[in-house]
Amino acid sequence: MSTLSLKLPESLLLRLDQESRARRLSKSAVVRAALERELGPIKSACATSCYDLARDLAGSVREKLPKDLATNPKHMTSFGR
Repeated sequence: MSTLSLKLPESLLLRLDQESRARRLSKSAVVRAALERELGPIKSACATSCYDLARDLAGSVREKLPKDLATNPKHMTSFGR
């Protein structure tokens, strides 16, 4: 875990001391919890799903493919050549 130093006004430091004693937690734990509440949940870097990105490609293969294409090794013999 990384370390962060910050300056607090006396009044806020006093409130932090009181809260940490009341909760029986370290000051660091109280500050971490307050930051988590203030910042909210982590937003996904990619809000769209894989399906959303490839939706226009779904069903685009016109030829009839074998039902065991993904599991039968014989279909991979010429792959990459």
